[in-house]
Amino acid sequence: MAALCYSLPSLTLKPSPLNPKPYPNIPFLSHPKPSLRLPKKPTTTITRMSRNPTPATDRLISVAAYSLPFFNSLQYGRYLFIQYPQLGILFDPILPFLSLYKSVPYASFVAFFALYLGVVRNPSFSHYVRFNSMQAVTLDVLLVVPLLLTRILNPGRVGLGFKVMVWGHTGVFVFSCLCFVYGVVSSTLGRTPYLPFVADAAGRQI
Repeated sequence: MAALCYSLPSLTLKPSPLNPKPYPNIPFLSHPKPSLRLPKKPTTTITRMSRNPTPATDRLISVAAYSLPFFNSLQYGRYLFIQYPQLGILFDPILPFLSLYKSVPYASFVAFFALYLGVVRNPSFSHYVRFNSMQAVTLDVLLVVPLLLTRILNPGRVGLGFKVMVWGHTGVFVFSCLCFVYGVVSSTLGRTPYLPFVADAAGRQI
């Protein structure tokens, strides 16, 4: 039996196209070809913005907050009303709210501390309400500066100093009106207003 096995010729298997084998005698065919790895394409995740409308209560509180500096700035517009009396017609719709505001003793101080301590420092309110309220409080504080300068400098009733005071008070009143309109419209639409000279200071306090 052993002699029969030695007498059989050795069979050499030829590589088949369907089942290739490495060739030991050919150097560049003796090793399998390295598999090429294509770089993976970065997967992009599309995030859909979910509309989260601002609640009506937050809008109402924000609108009420911006009325505080506006009511306190009306005193700066008296020279403008004297020169242009027809402008008073634009403020007729707010006269009932202004009368109610003035009927409360020390209404300015009460509203200021109620807004600052009751809303701005109250974490139960949303960031939207607290930020708008802080902007209103900051603007109300800034409105005190022209009045203090007027009492300190005492420009009188005539002369260049009086004219500068009139121009300054009128500019402060116009600026306050623009901030009020911008804040009320943005709050009504559920958007966040960013008042100039005020937004950065208010954002640091929240």
